[in-house]
Amino acid sequence: MREKGADRLFLIANAAVLSIVLILVLFPLLHILAASISDPQLVNKGKVWLLPRDLTFEGFRRVFRNEEIWTGYLNTIVYTLAGTLLNLAVTLTCAYPLSRKDLTGRTTVLLLLLFTMFFSGGLIPTYLLVKNLGMLDSIWALIVPGAASVWNILIVRTYFETEIPDEVHEAAMMDGASNLVAFARIALPLAKPIVAVMALFYGVGHWNAYFDALIYLSDRHLYPLQLILREILVQAQMNEAMKQSGGVLEGLAKQAEIAQLLKYAVIIVSTLPVLVAYPFFQRYFVKGIMVGAVKG
Repeated sequence: MREKGADRLFLIANAAVLSIVLILVLFPLLHILAASISDPQLVNKGKVWLLPRDLTFEGFRRVFRNEEIWTGYLNTIVYTLAGTLLNLAVTLTCAYPLSRKDLTGRTTVLLLLLFTMFFSGGLIPTYLLVKNLGMLDSIWALIVPGAASVWNILIVRTYFETEIPDEVHEAAMMDGASNLVAFARIALPLAKPIVAVMALFYGVGHWNAYFDALIYLSDRHLYPLQLILREILVQAQMNEAMKQSGGVLEGLAKQAEIAQLLKYAVIIVSTLPVLVAYPFFQRYFVKGIMVGAVKG
């Protein structure tokens, strides 16, 4: 079938918009990559855009020699894996019963969950709760308070309701399967797309998180990578501000340059795992994001 004029115009406009979005997304990444291996003086002067100038790998060498960065990297991996597994366990086991129409009190439970989306205890009560539970300066302070996301529970519940027919559950019950067996052997295998999407959402959230660590952790050996990166960024800004104000000591300019190199190098190192992992989840992500769009 030949495309109509309106269809061709739509495709052209769509391609133009997507090209603009691609440029807006790629430019910061390419700029950071170029700045991480360029002379920091040229970067500060705004002479580095997409291509590196006066190549130097001093920033990456310092990153690889910095024990705090590698400790933060390991901590972030542990927090991300443990947090994502806990998130998935809570989300899936909560969403599946709520998708079953024969669950007694399902509406009441849903209303209670929705209430928490609009009202929360706040930062201070949450901190006091974490403190009273003895979770300060531990991995549990970073993964337990955010173990359940009501929004994600509702998304997974919708997937179970729309993508798994009631007849499948009825057939399993007639064959003698319990609710636990039906969940483990029927619902979970059919829910791989939404599980992958939730794993991506939760994993990226844990990987980029730093505020909870800033509030609940005081032991530097437990700091995640993002908190180390935040310190490097703050230090670089302070050094640059002192340098421009004129109240600098000897060697501060060099320290500011090293901080600039470290800043961009750590950004590259910290974002690389997410960029590498995303293509493996992309096909599930596209399918899972259409949850409930087509039924029948």
